[in-house]
Amino acid sequence: MSSFFNSAKKTLIIFIIFIAFICIFFIPFASSANVSNENLNNETIFLNPNGLIWPSPGYTKINCPFGKRVAPTTGASTYHKGIDIGAPEGSSLVAVCDGEITFTDFLGGGGYTITLSVANMKISYCHVNPNFIIKKGDMVKQGQIIGKVGPKYVYGVPGNKYADSTGKPTNGATTGPHLHLGIRVDNKYQNPLDYY
Repeated sequence: MSSFFNSAKKTLIIFIIFIAFICIFFIPFASSANVSNENLNNETIFLNPNGLIWPSPGYTKINCPFGKRVAPTTGASTYHKGIDIGAPEGSSLVAVCDGEITFTDFLGGGGYTITLSVANMKISYCHVNPNFIIKKGDMVKQGQIIGKVGPKYVYGVPGNKYADSTGKPTNGATTGPHLHLGIRVDNKYQNPLDYY
């Protein structure tokens, strides 16, 4: 009888350990699954921190974080409304989520800009290559290449007030090629790193 209880006790302990293992390792992954972006109308969707993928494959160095800073060039803000990711000219930029392209044009300090929108969220890719490979109104899928990191200098842009110390016109308020990634939720700027 004693051996039966010892065997039942061991089985119960193994079962408890198994359940604890499931709770620790599998439930967090299930709860952080991507939120579907199928309905792109004006509904509010809150993507969890793991819902977006990185915008610049192979390039992860943050050259300038979100928030207060010393302006790196004339015309640049002292409050950085995004993050600057160091990436060379011509490197690929991908859609961080499914969504609609709602802007492709020159946008002041952001230079040539692509905006990807999903519900109440707008993701801006700034200082991109002016030879756009997508257009306003395109629906894109997460991971799809939507642009390239642009050059430092751009010419022939009407109203471009940005230039370097030599007077050459720049791709917005920039000191060199990089991706400025901005995220707005309900039109309020967020720290993009809060989503990674």
